[in-house]
Amino acid sequence: MSFFHSIKNKRREKIIGAGFNAGSNQSNQTQIENNDLVDSTVDSSMYGSSPVEKEKDIMTNKTMLQYFEWYMPADSLHWQRCEIQAWGLSQLGINMVWLPPAYKGAAGKKSVGYDVYDMYDLGEFNQKGTYATKYGTKDEYIKAVESFKSQGIEVLADVVLNHMMGADEAQTVIACEDAGENREEEIGGEREISAWTRFTFPGRQGKYSSFTWDYTNFSGTDWDEKTKKGGIYRFQGKNWSEDTDDEKANFDYLMGVDLDFDNSKTTEAVTNWGKWYLDTVKPSGFRLDAVKHISSGFYKEWMANMRSYKGEEFFAVGEYWSSDLEKLKNYLNATGECMSLFDVPLHFAFVGAATSNGGFDMSKLLENSLCKATPFKAVTFVDNHDTQPGQSLSSFVPEWFKPIAYALILLQESGLPCVFYGDLYGIPHDKIKPVPGLRQLIKLRKSYAYGTQTDYFDDSSIVGFTRSGDDGHSGSGLAVLMTDSDGGKKRMKVSQRLAGQKLYNALGGLLDPVTLDNEGYGEFYVDGGSVSVWVTEQAYRDVRTSVEF
Repeated sequence: MSFFHSIKNKRREKIIGAGFNAGSNQSNQTQIENNDLVDSTVDSSMYGSSPVEKEKDIMTNKTMLQYFEWYMPADSLHWQRCEIQAWGLSQLGINMVWLPPAYKGAAGKKSVGYDVYDMYDLGEFNQKGTYATKYGTKDEYIKAVESFKSQGIEVLADVVLNHMMGADEAQTVIACEDAGENREEEIGGEREISAWTRFTFPGRQGKYSSFTWDYTNFSGTDWDEKTKKGGIYRFQGKNWSEDTDDEKANFDYLMGVDLDFDNSKTTEAVTNWGKWYLDTVKPSGFRLDAVKHISSGFYKEWMANMRSYKGEEFFAVGEYWSSDLEKLKNYLNATGECMSLFDVPLHFAFVGAATSNGGFDMSKLLENSLCKATPFKAVTFVDNHDTQPGQSLSSFVPEWFKPIAYALILLQESGLPCVFYGDLYGIPHDKIKPVPGLRQLIKLRKSYAYGTQTDYFDDSSIVGFTRSGDDGHSGSGLAVLMTDSDGGKKRMKVSQRLAGQKLYNALGGLLDPVTLDNEGYGEFYVDGGSVSVWVTEQAYRDVRTSVEF
């Protein structure tokens, strides 16, 4: 933050403010207020007729919103908020939402959803001290999904299959202890432990499924109730899955009781649940949690079963948390590209650029990103519920850099961008405000970020790209210039079709317009430690008047 304040006013070229005089007061509201947004048509079609067309259609100016953050109030009102805000989000340009896990967690009403207890309880049964989940009841959840879909917004359900917690009974199990940092190393011989592995769901009493879980469905756990001692306990006759991440030698085990996908009854149970969920909730697709900890062979088969059952090639994105691009590419290959993956390497590139005190080589910002390597299988993001302050993977992108990062993922042609709820609305828990200009960027993506992209990642500090626009989107075409250091300028070509037109900075400041020459080139400017987004007069007027600024 101090670095940003020290450079934000540095310039290599002096800019005199002129041109349109629009207001520049960014709202700091953390409540959802989209009702003043202008109406527009939402294209809910996601898939073409061929595999290539399907991939292109998925990525063509779709914008995903992760519609939750970790510290949302446990008031059981979130599904009602979803229903109320569906229309406004569609007008803003959101056409896909990722909702939090909807089933009952071990922490009951306080559960964010990743401590899975009963996946058939969507806020319906008196279990873990509550009927409703943190987000609401089953009926409210289904109504929220229907409301989003009625507005042309696809709904991704968060699927957590790796682990379970909050068992109803403990069982005596023979287990050996493996080293925490090397799961292939035994540090204790076999002995009896008491493991929380018996799930009977007494509050549900067999409704929807009579299946109950015991230690045979799991590979291991991290707690011995008998000795009150933590550790990594692998059950007798069980092995960690081989086709998982090689961190810690084998990163099958994550937490809770680890599902054993070599057990046919376990696989059958989660397959039957998936079919029930598709029938009951009717989501548009899945967000798959912690896939690096689950057999790639399992997901390849499970996703094929789910798609066959639903009768369509619906979208899915997996969370493979690694900054190693090769690991992500290998996982895509191992699963037959049955899912997209979040672009974790790009997230860490943002963190690196934002925390290097101006020493990051911006020309390499996209070098190791998934969106560059496999653009149709990358879901780009800036932050999420795990990276926000105080969480397990905390690596929050500093405030000053966020507009730069969002301009990149929302306005480039590669990847499907995912906007974080905490960036759009703020995080009151940590007194974090909404990202300035984020609504404008979402709107620009929806209506104006079209045409051929030309990259200008040719400088260690000031980089950019342009979109040429096309005849199918009036006013389309733009130029983006960003820097992690001093401000300056760069000559970039937008398109000859826009020759002679004036482009304006949609994010405010630098109000002198840039006039494109006869070949469509312009000399674009950016302030220190910031991003400028140059758009046509039509786009400028649209986003400055139709989106709260």
